[in-house]
Amino acid sequence: MQTPSTPSLLPESARRLGAWCGVLLLVSGVGAVAIWLCVTFKTAVTPVLLAVLGTALLRPLHRRLVGIARLNKSLAAGLTCVAVVAVVGGAGYIVVNALIDSGDQIVSSLRQAAQDLSKHFGAAGTSLDDLAKNAKNLIGKFGATAASGVLTGISVVGELIATAVLALLLMFFFLRDSERVAGSLRSLAPASTGETVVAMARRAFGAVEGFMRGTTVIALIDAICITVGLLILRVPGAVGLGALVFVGAYIPYLGAFISGAVAVLVALADRGWVIGLWALGVVLAVQVLEGHVLQPMIQSRTVQMHPAVVMLAITAGASVAGILGMLLAVPLTAAAFGVLSELRERYGRTEGPGKLGTRERGTGGEDRP
Repeated sequence: MQTPSTPSLLPESARRLGAWCGVLLLVSGVGAVAIWLCVTFKTAVTPVLLAVLGTALLRPLHRRLVGIARLNKSLAAGLTCVAVVAVVGGAGYIVVNALIDSGDQIVSSLRQAAQDLSKHFGAAGTSLDDLAKNAKNLIGKFGATAASGVLTGISVVGELIATAVLALLLMFFFLRDSERVAGSLRSLAPASTGETVVAMARRAFGAVEGFMRGTTVIALIDAICITVGLLILRVPGAVGLGALVFVGAYIPYLGAFISGAVAVLVALADRGWVIGLWALGVVLAVQVLEGHVLQPMIQSRTVQMHPAVVMLAITAGASVAGILGMLLAVPLTAAAFGVLSELRERYGRTEGPGKLGTRERGTGGEDRP
């Protein structure tokens, strides 16, 4: 004899809402603890994240050296790291040399543009001349602070060098031992979830890999197009401005806006309104080319994120870790979207009528694969 079930105090919709709220609170708590740990141990976490991004970008080169050139994995990883140092060092030398040669022109052009704008829009007491008159008093008042700031800057440079060296060493080990990662994840995860964890890790790393390669190609094309356009318009510091566009492309939307605005202001101040408008047209044309041709064609296989999600990720990364957080926010968000896509594909499928999952019921009652 069956006993009647006890009626629930809440309707089914309220219980579902409560369950989802509990899940969201749990996920938010875990995320907050993870962010707190990353900020607390940022000295160790930052090189690891940079090494992961470098590995995602350079793993195809390492695979070609191992597969085509038949090199040892350690030797191939070492040659890849040497190539990174050579390329980054050479590009850094070119960029720094271009910025040094044209830096005075860029700064003076920006200053002239600011003066022209302040004549029309500047409020009283806020012009550059007023700031220059008060500079002596500011230096005298904050001289000790400036001296301590110099020492802080030296320590920051030393920390950056140490971080870069550690990231390079970690990238060597990540490239060399990349084939062992799946086995390590399977051994660490519970037996029933090992394959799921490996699939999630592969999807996340694939999203980061696609983002890094696609962004690098797009940044190079943007920088070349804008540099050529500025050289044709005879804008001073065109090479340095192109280098700024390349670096800024790794911060989606915001970096392109800032670097493009600087290029337009330099052209406006040095060559006048006509050339400034032409420079604006060049920047807008490159942005349209990127948004409608390059992005869909190059990054069509990566995780697609809405621009609002990207902007929120950049803002959150800047609030947590400044410029470094802005650079790391989008690839980490792409990895998170990759994990969510894998989970949705594995557990979000709805089975049609008559299907029994991965096994079918035979006519005699037995299960068959």
